[in-house]
Amino acid sequence: MGRYVIRRLLQAIPVLLGATILLYCLVFLLPGDPIQALAGEKKADPNIAAILREQYHLNDPLYQRYWYYLSGVLTGDFGTDFTGREVSEIMSETFPVTLRLAGIAFLVEAVVGVVAGVFAALGRGKFLDNLVLLSTLLLVSIPVFVLGNVLQLVLGVQWALVPISYDAEDITTLILPGVVLGSVSLAYIARLTRTSMIETMRSDYVRTATAKGLSRPRVIVRHGLRNALIPIVTYLGVDLGALMGGAIITERIFNIPGIGGTLYQAVYLRQGTTVVSIVTVLVLVYIAANLLVDLLYAVLDPRIRYA
Repeated sequence: MGRYVIRRLLQAIPVLLGATILLYCLVFLLPGDPIQALAGEKKADPNIAAILREQYHLNDPLYQRYWYYLSGVLTGDFGTDFTGREVSEIMSETFPVTLRLAGIAFLVEAVVGVVAGVFAALGRGKFLDNLVLLSTLLLVSIPVFVLGNVLQLVLGVQWALVPISYDAEDITTLILPGVVLGSVSLAYIARLTRTSMIETMRSDYVRTATAKGLSRPRVIVRHGLRNALIPIVTYLGVDLGALMGGAIITERIFNIPGIGGTLYQAVYLRQGTTVVSIVTVLVLVYIAANLLVDLLYAVLDPRIRYA
């Protein structure tokens, strides 16, 4: 197991390096002047623009600028944006907010999605099954920004059941945004769980367990759900990274100062260093989540062993 983890970590190095090179080129080869973008509609002062170009190596070749950036990242220095603010400071303020939001969304989609899928599979063709299929189809059909605004208006404004504005001191203000963020994935997980559970409950080992006289709950949980969870865990691992990067719309609807809004502003203002640094951290989250998923395989199915 230890050798497997080390090998996977070593494989992550070229992936991370390739992702940062590609992203760096995409961000800094785009047409337009980042210094002029910083000045907005006004013309940038030539003297200040010259100082900024020299300070941020904008006159140097792209490969040289990338090397400056990579050297800094390897020592824990993500550089500064064009206003002089440390990128690491920006990320330390915004990433925890998005982590909490993504954590709530992940919990909602994992728990509600799996439970709904299991009950739908066990009652296949009945009312509950049809209800789960219809409601999940509805969820994947509604865009996130529509669902977010409707829930905000109905639950927050008209019925006053949940707060509609973010409060850093009150984590319950993230519940409604978390539900909205995880709604689409919840629907996919419920359908995936239903299909996987139906297939697993038809397996020979489940029939054998039933013939041995084991209780119905034990057969469902230990022999059915445990094996049905393997494809679901795969999806959840990939989706964890997607939740972090896909929170832009949800954060803007609920005015949450997370990494999604920061990334949007950085792209809009051509803050290339900030964009590359944030996405680099998101790539790390993807890699860590996929490694965790691979390790969970052996827990769910002991037949899986790593060399």
